[in-house]
Amino acid sequence: MKKTPWMLLGVLALGLSAMGSPAVAQDNYPSSPVKLMLGFGPGAITDTVARMLAQKLSAQMNTSIVVENKPGANGNIATELVAKARPDGYTLLFNTIGVVMTRAMGSKLNYDVFQDLAPVALVASGPLVLCVHPSVPANNPVEFIAHLRANPNKLAYSSSGVGAITHLTPLLFLQANGLSALHVPYKGSGAAVIDAIAGRVQFGWVNMITALPPVRDKRLKAIAISGLTRSPLLPDVPSLNESVMPGFAVGGWYGVMAPAKTPTAIVTRLNGEIMKALDRDLKSRLDQQGVEPLGSTPEQYGAYLKSEFERWTKVIKSSGIKPE
Repeated sequence: MKKTPWMLLGVLALGLSAMGSPAVAQDNYPSSPVKLMLGFGPGAITDTVARMLAQKLSAQMNTSIVVENKPGANGNIATELVAKARPDGYTLLFNTIGVVMTRAMGSKLNYDVFQDLAPVALVASGPLVLCVHPSVPANNPVEFIAHLRANPNKLAYSSSGVGAITHLTPLLFLQANGLSALHVPYKGSGAAVIDAIAGRVQFGWVNMITALPPVRDKRLKAIAISGLTRSPLLPDVPSLNESVMPGFAVGGWYGVMAPAKTPTAIVTRLNGEIMKALDRDLKSRLDQQGVEPLGSTPEQYGAYLKSEFERWTKVIKSSGIKPE
């Protein structure tokens, strides 16, 4: 069976050691605070995960790992700052799936994610939840697909914006099942969920931590999980993989990158520290946010970035989506 990019996550190794680097480089770095740039504002799940990681790294490396929020342009402001930063290991990027989505969309950028940035580690991933308004007569994936098939282009789904993971995930789901529905983009996930609760749209794919409150108080129904397995936060909700779409797995993911030409010794040191940070304590804290710790070598993360870029480029081209 051909492995999907998401399935490759299952073979990425935790607990990798930093090897083959000059001892002096390991000993001297870091000698001052390290900036971890983030392209989104405080309070979002991405910010929460970045700060959890930074806290662990600060304690391990005996220096300050400072998260700096540089929101704007779908994360591209922060990404460009890091791409053009001095490659000394003191300015890093905490990136999301957006680093490949933006390029796959064909947006004009002042940097090349594959040429100007160096992968350090894949950190974590979070599945999305397929949420529907209570008025939709479906309670599981089989019933929902049947309802969509009987009502082509009569249902609408919300997203946090054109080209966002909450836009492309339902698009991939619809394409795979020969279905059609109307897309209603919003500026951010908050407004997208509010209109789903109000019934102005009938469904949407929502990140776990945002979906939990309206699902638990029955303002929305959770139909499916986009990961390969069920989530412990919604144990009664099946994954599409186990129910109607074997191999289907999509979600938001997080990683750390450095400017290109950052010395290999520093990248290796950072990778080892991140792997060490993804321990039982951090796993427990991430689980509460609906996020799963992963881990990888820099090479594995680089391969994963390329596989995700290729995957979403195909979806975008086949749908004729253009950047806004």
